[in-house]
Amino acid sequence: MSATKQGEAPLGVWGRKYLGDLFISRRWYLLLGGCVILLFLSFFIHVLYRPVMAFTIGVVLLSLVDYGVLFFVAGGIRAARVLSPRFSIGDDNTVTLSIYNSYPFKIKGTLIEELPFQFQNRNFHLPFTIGYRARETRSYTLRPLSRGEYNFGHLICFTSSPLGLLQRRFNVAEPVTIKVYPSYQQLRKYQLLAISGNTLTGVKKIRRLGHSLEFEKIKDYVQGDDVRTINWKATARSNNVMVNTFTDARQQQIYCLIDKGRNMKMPFEGMTLLDHSINTSLALLNVALLKQDKAGLITFSNKVNDIIVADRRNDQLHRILETLYKQQTEFKESDYEAVWTMIHRNITQRSLILLFTNFETYSSLERQLPFLKKIAQRHLVVVVFFQNTLLKEIHESNPDNIEGIYIKTIADQFDLEKRQIVKELRRHGVLSILTTPQTLTIDVINKYLELKARQMV
Repeated sequence: MSATKQGEAPLGVWGRKYLGDLFISRRWYLLLGGCVILLFLSFFIHVLYRPVMAFTIGVVLLSLVDYGVLFFVAGGIRAARVLSPRFSIGDDNTVTLSIYNSYPFKIKGTLIEELPFQFQNRNFHLPFTIGYRARETRSYTLRPLSRGEYNFGHLICFTSSPLGLLQRRFNVAEPVTIKVYPSYQQLRKYQLLAISGNTLTGVKKIRRLGHSLEFEKIKDYVQGDDVRTINWKATARSNNVMVNTFTDARQQQIYCLIDKGRNMKMPFEGMTLLDHSINTSLALLNVALLKQDKAGLITFSNKVNDIIVADRRNDQLHRILETLYKQQTEFKESDYEAVWTMIHRNITQRSLILLFTNFETYSSLERQLPFLKKIAQRHLVVVVFFQNTLLKEIHESNPDNIEGIYIKTIADQFDLEKRQIVKELRRHGVLSILTTPQTLTIDVINKYLELKARQMV
């Protein structure tokens, strides 16, 4: 077989090199359209014929000059796509495009980014203008709403010279694949909360009851210290009043128990309740590790899927992140009996278990309550479930017609059932958090810090 493909014209290689990247600009079409119109008029107004022909020939010559400038003058366009190797779901992730012009003249162009199909954007472009041997940067943000792999295509640049008649295409960046993980940006956001021990608003300090059992050190007495903590032996030796200081109990086991059943498929702001629960679990377990507690994870639907035993290893948060990355909602009924059996067999130390689920009706709680009561006999259980924000808006509205009154009555009934669920859980010794996905992370972390301050963990 010859150097060219079988059946291909001898100029095929040359054509792909010098014509495959050639494109016509709108200015060129407007000028040639004007030439056609003027040539048509010159048949009726003969005096226009010579000027119109001269104008048409000038456009053709300028097109040839523009082609030579773009394809045969030394220079070109180079660009790079700068982005993180992983994105954070539900957050704004910045992508930076760096463009360099090596042509000996100023250029105008358009960058076309082949975004991953998950964003459903087929017309993303960024115009730019760069001087001779100059560099330009353009940035944009993406907010992914689902976890998984996102494939970026080519970064294509269409460049035109100052004449602006023709355009040359450059493929300036190759395809790249990035992974979208649970919201790791929230980890840094809530670290200050873990250090301070206050609620997120920073206004209310939670009163501590009694003393922790964790001895920290002996220090000199200062005004305001509790006189009941005076260490009389140390005071006798040093001739100064010395007091014992205590710290929060450490090495407690904190488990996030995530329900992946069909009730967690409900969407909110483009993300499912499962995604919101995963983001909050990652932030909470990071706070727990910073508070010197052990972090663990359990996921389940019709069976128990993943178990990460509570620990404080250096790579514990990374293991949790990699496990949460691959979780998907399943359209099955969650099996709480299997969860209780697993916890009974494998978690022997009393632990704080935060269950992320969603009970829409009181009857849905009744089916699972016996197993929650069994878990609560040996562990401190906090059930985290969600308010329906749409029903909440209807509940707070003031309808002015019969249909609106019917809808509001139904919404009030659902709201009443949610409050009944909270009361029923409290009656059986199970703590609960009824919240919206918007405030989920704040409410859960504050609850954890409150339980730590009250020495319930």
